[in-house]
Amino acid sequence: MFKKLFGAAFAAGIVAGLLITGIQEVTTTPLILHAEEYENGGHDHAASLKSDYVIIQTKLFSTRPSAGSETLFLAHSNSGTEGHDHEDEAWAPEDGLERTVFTLGANITMGIAFALMLTAAFAVHGGEMSGRRGVLWAMGGFAMFTLGPNLGLPPEVPGSMAAELGARQMWWLGCAAATGIGLCLMVFGRKIGFVVLGILILIAPHVIGAPHPEEIGGGVPPELAGHFAAASIVVAAVFWAMLGWLSGTFYKRFEA
Repeated sequence: MFKKLFGAAFAAGIVAGLLITGIQEVTTTPLILHAEEYENGGHDHAASLKSDYVIIQTKLFSTRPSAGSETLFLAHSNSGTEGHDHEDEAWAPEDGLERTVFTLGANITMGIAFALMLTAAFAVHGGEMSGRRGVLWAMGGFAMFTLGPNLGLPPEVPGSMAAELGARQMWWLGCAAATGIGLCLMVFGRKIGFVVLGILILIAPHVIGAPHPEEIGGGVPPELAGHFAAASIVVAAVFWAMLGWLSGTFYKRFEA
């Protein structure tokens, strides 16, 4: 059992982390770098060109529990509410190879963590596992950590205005948990009452509403912000699909 769970998760996480880093380099990373130019007013300010890399959503975990411009869940949030305080900035990797290496490390770490969640779900549910079944399970993770939270707090590029960080963190975590619980009740509930309860739990965070700033704006063109949000969600879907297929395939191989 240990070999199946951890062996499959480590193998899937490493491969998925490597692949998604390459995809990010030609999709979301150029958009982030472009947005940082607007954030800095066209000046080459070393401190503001660096990004804080987070490992939780999310941008997997997508998205909102910490400040950063690029994460595995592939979402971005500002470190302040409506501005950028350079004095409060922590260390961050330099642009170029160092930044790519740290992104790779974060992606592999998150890939292993999410793959462990998937393989644990495989073991608890039982039954024969395969790459195709792994993708189906992974789509639940995509909904839980990306689709649900991003419906209220879409991915943001550097320089975008945002509500207070603590409020966004709490809402994001609550939404992810509600999405996961709601989906489980809807999929595995054997009575109509469980399905109805799952739907209610699923939509509850969105009825409450995500925290947003009083004003919407920033120095980044809306076309660039929209492109980044769409690209981030698509890349997250690709990541989860790869992770699910790899997890299911390696799980079956280690089981044999």
